Amino acid sequence: MSNSYSYKLCGGPVAIQSVTLFDDKNDWREAALCRDTSPELFFPVGNTGNALDAISLAKTVCRRCTSQQECLEYALDSNQDSGVWGGRSEEERRHIRRQRVLSSKAN
Repeated sequence: MSNSYSYKLCGGPVAIQSVTLFDDKNDWREAALCRDTSPELFFPVGNTGNALDAISLAKTVCRRCTSQQECLEYALDSNQDSGVWGGRSEEERRHIRRQRVLSSKAN
């Protein structure tokens, strides 16, 4: 979906097109529970103490989210290296990627 806007700049018309980044494939983002949650919860700094608490809370939000699987697949497909995506931590996603590579090599 896109919207077109027209402006005049320095005396001449300028057309600007705004493109929506969400297509049908990414509609899951609109329904994701994390949209209304602080990003700091899903992208904690470190992996000890308070960061572990944040990761645990983020995973709790993910478990209740109807977009969890789509979110995880997006993170895996786009190589999201940081944060909690689809209820999985950075290390958990690395493990999934390794398993997929090993599985594809075995076939």
